[in-house]
Amino acid sequence: MFSGIIEEMATLVDIKREEGNIDFTFQCSFTHELKIDQSVAHNGVCLTVVSMNGSEYTVTAMKETLDRSNLGVLKVGDRVNVERSMKMNGRLDGHIVQGHVDTTARCTEVKDAAGSTYFTFEYAVDVAMVQRGYFTVDKGSVTVNGVSLTVCEPTANTFTVAIIPYTKEHTNFCDIEVGSVVNLEFDILGKYIARMQSLVNV
Repeated sequence: MFSGIIEEMATLVDIKREEGNIDFTFQCSFTHELKIDQSVAHNGVCLTVVSMNGSEYTVTAMKETLDRSNLGVLKVGDRVNVERSMKMNGRLDGHIVQGHVDTTARCTEVKDAAGSTYFTFEYAVDVAMVQRGYFTVDKGSVTVNGVSLTVCEPTANTFTVAIIPYTKEHTNFCDIEVGSVVNLEFDILGKYIARMQSLVNV
């Protein structure tokens, strides 16, 4: 489990494909604190550390993960948002994030907001998925590339988030522009409520 509070950006230094899987090797400052089998979120995707070498560590993504996320389009040199799993005795500064990316979205607008920045994203709508809680609500939570954010101005297939300068500087929102593809994880509480309602109405 994660909180959506990014620790830093890790740099992708190597990609190796093996059948349907991809091994990603990243470099970051806390590699020496990791251990094999530890969970780390990469752009919001929970992946398991499989090896370490100095300041570099490797994780493996399978086809299902690659199909649902933007990891498959990463290139060597790209920066990804990383967060280690949440300690249960700590503060939940963001919101409950599972690290299970639901879908991707495309940035359609980047607009200055007197020092901060508004980013608007569009995602494909599937009625069955909406009935299962895969949507956004005004002032609700959404995870974008692993970052816990508050939704503004949601429509059936779009939403906007406001990014303060600190967040833009310390996450890969600094690299997002119109056309960029990001990972989305919708609020787990909304999914449970939608599921419960569907069972009650059976």
